[in-house]
Amino acid sequence: MLRLFDSHCHLDLPELAADWHAHWARAQAAGVAACLVPAVSAAHWQGLLALSQQQANLFIAAGVHPWWAAQAKLDDLTSLETMLHSHPQICAVGEIGLDFALEQSTFSAQQALFSAQVTIANRFSKPIILHHRKSQPQLLAELKRQQFSHGGILHAFSGSYAQATAFIDLGFKLGIGGTISYERAQKTRNTVQKLPLSALVLETDAPAMPLAGGQGQINTPAHLAEVFACLQTLRSEPSEQLQQALWLNTLDALKLNQTDLV
Repeated sequence: MLRLFDSHCHLDLPELAADWHAHWARAQAAGVAACLVPAVSAAHWQGLLALSQQQANLFIAAGVHPWWAAQAKLDDLTSLETMLHSHPQICAVGEIGLDFALEQSTFSAQQALFSAQVTIANRFSKPIILHHRKSQPQLLAELKRQQFSHGGILHAFSGSYAQATAFIDLGFKLGIGGTISYERAQKTRNTVQKLPLSALVLETDAPAMPLAGGQGQINTPAHLAEVFACLQTLRSEPSEQLQQALWLNTLDALKLNQTDLV
């Protein structure tokens, strides 16, 4: 019986929210025993709190995604601090980061928002969930500038061994998802083969990031079992060892204990 932890799933986004109970039930039946749901904007924080209170083993992160940087308000940062102070069950700040595949006109707002949220995570000793596109050097530079030492997860890892190691050296785990199911992602697949097992966690990024063959379809957390099966083909460890390590890695990244789970 599988026991997997989906370290990144947006159950509260419209594609999944209306039927989230059913999606979560199917995921559990497929072996997904726990899940982290990261926020994308301040408007989602209260809903995620309610979600986590309704269902055991659903953990949450609060933050503002770079896609929402233009709509973010200064008050959001104050609210984030208040949320973290009032609700210690929020286990990470996220999803935050930099997306330089967007219009260049957004870069300044993204960078200011990211920097401020890293500062808050530092203040509350929380790990962070990092979004990146064409921005890994800038993310690393800001983390080093702030001497961020609480780790977290680099969501949707793709890239080289050197890129991976740069984040691992700062205490981050790498989120491994549907990307590894694509033959064209050979560089990422080769990297995942060589990385220390202690650096890896699983994710779906549902409703986005479908596996090969599922393009154009809504991804769901139940597909984490398929991500795990893909990872098994790239790694030499026995299934049970691989499964156990991924589970413990996720708890470590999110500063959770076994006693936090039902």
